Amino acid sequence: ILIGMLESYGEGAASDGSYTHYMKGGVPGFYPSIKGKNNGQISLELYDPFGFGFRDKPADKRARGLKSEILNGRAAMFGIMGFLAEGKVPGSVPILSKIAGFPHYVPAPRR
Repeated sequence: ILIGMLESYGEGAASDGSYTHYMKGGVPGFYPSIKGKNNGQISLELYDPFGFGFRDKPADKRARGLKSEILNGRAAMFGIMGFLAEGKVPGSVPILSKIAGFPHYVPAPRR
């Protein structure tokens, strides 16, 4: 429910004109500030709740962090595909086939 509420807020945050949605030319991954919303009841930010200044990094460090995040996501996808391949075809990933008790099946969804 909380994630749905945050998504709903992110989609409708442009009502005051300070936020541009990423589908309308805004920055992908940017989430508008929620501090002080709901009649002042929200006292912490969502992205940097304790004010460490993560959004205040120089542009080159932010670009490096974004690149690292993308590369880590790609590596995670390759890892998941390796587990799925070993589960479906035993021996296709030699290091995983040496793990005792590795489940060599891909569970199908129930019907």
